[in-house]
Amino acid sequence: MGEKAADKVSEEKAIEICSLHYAYPDGTVALRGIDIDVSPGESVGLIGCNGAGKSTLLLHLNGILKGSTPVKILGEAISDKTLSRIRARVGMIFQDPDNQLFMPTVSDDVGFGPVNMGMSKEEVERAVARALALVDMLGFEQRSPHHMSIGEKKRAAIATVLSMKPEILALDEPSSNLDPRHRRGLISLLNSLQLTKVISTHDLAFVRETCTRIAVMEGGKITAIGGTPEILNDGDLLKAAGILD
Repeated sequence: MGEKAADKVSEEKAIEICSLHYAYPDGTVALRGIDIDVSPGESVGLIGCNGAGKSTLLLHLNGILKGSTPVKILGEAISDKTLSRIRARVGMIFQDPDNQLFMPTVSDDVGFGPVNMGMSKEEVERAVARALALVDMLGFEQRSPHHMSIGEKKRAAIATVLSMKPEILALDEPSSNLDPRHRRGLISLLNSLQLTKVISTHDLAFVRETCTRIAVMEGGKITAIGGTPEILNDGDLLKAAGILD
């Protein structure tokens, strides 16, 4: 590999967003000039009040929403032509796992993505087994998702994404509605996954344990970004953003 090619690989970002604006069809402005880069393997938390733009920003990472400028994923701009590839590389985990669990069994749900990627039956079975092993749910294959606890549902929802071997996870309020035991299990799971992660959350203790860097959002803007201890120890910053009383 030549020197220039090596430099390009070393500088490639997992996520690149430059001057991103977005308004919903009713005219509500949700993002106002977002600038952020995320490096491969990094875990970044998005914190802010309701309506700050966190979920809207997440939905741009795999093309569910499209704003004023294209988001780049691993050097590739999201467009109609690249959308299927991008969605295979960026796994979206919604706040409510029932939005991702709609098949009769856990195995069917986890295998849904691989089936639609054109994998063979044997490849799908291997992908399902691998994903369930990663979330410690082997043995749940024939369980109905609708008869599981919220913690089990959240792990199953993550498995539906991991089965497609994404390189980036985007998670919206992953710790909401979890009891302490399942919350701890989720923290351990996320920390064990060697993937780039962007986590939107109100749970400051959760973000302290799972993220290396934090972006503070307010009014559709990123008002501060820095290392996790730096941001979370700045009480004045968090109060100004309405995150602390």
